Amino acid sequence: MKETYKDGVILKNKEIFPNIFLMSLDIKTEAKSGQFFMLRTGDTLDPLLPRPLSITSTRNGCTAFLYEVKGKGTNLISRLNVGEKIKVFGPLGSGFEIPRKGKMAIVSGGIGIAPMLSLVEELGKLSDTDLYAGFRTGSYLIDYLNPLVKNVFIATEDGSVGEKGLITDIFKPEGYDMVFTCGPVPMMETVYKKTKGIVPVQISMERRMACGFGACLGCSIKTSKGMRRVCKEGPVFWGEEVFYG
Repeated sequence: MKETYKDGVILKNKEIFPNIFLMSLDIKTEAKSGQFFMLRTGDTLDPLLPRPLSITSTRNGCTAFLYEVKGKGTNLISRLNVGEKIKVFGPLGSGFEIPRKGKMAIVSGGIGIAPMLSLVEELGKLSDTDLYAGFRTGSYLIDYLNPLVKNVFIATEDGSVGEKGLITDIFKPEGYDMVFTCGPVPMMETVYKKTKGIVPVQISMERRMACGFGACLGCSIKTSKGMRRVCKEGPVFWGEEVFYG
């Protein structure tokens, strides 16, 4: 597969929380929730690698990404202004499998909330969905998600918003037909352990990626089915594939 980057014009690139940005591009896509794009700021090799960003929303004919400024690449992206262009490649990877009906739970940790808005948009009126969102301090994206879900439960480690503690302490799997989770691996493993034997869980893995389409093998992880590429076979896996030990 040959990389084919195209230009996306920035419609919005706003810091909505310290070091957390919401960016919208004039790109229309039929991507599934859970998929991602590779983004780079120009033709230079500094930084060398593009940045994989989960799709946050595909409404109104544009594509939005929620991202955290961590390194040089995301710092450069955060400096781009409305009207400027950024190179994008995608959509890539596997998305969430959407049930036709049922009661759903979404469990996110930190920036793992990024793909959950597009998931809720895709679930639409087909399901009854509750959101469990955990953060270290404060919260973000909740205002966008709140009108689209039935209940919102928030936990922060410092107690600044919602319950004090971990979101996995609040989450109870009983009564749900499907669980979706994205966030730190220890959090997702705890979610899986709580759901095991009760309800199936889909997890969205986050890994450093170089190519985005499975050629370099740099994002491979061990699964119950052998080595799998997060960018190609993932980023969405069934919980038992990843936490099989």
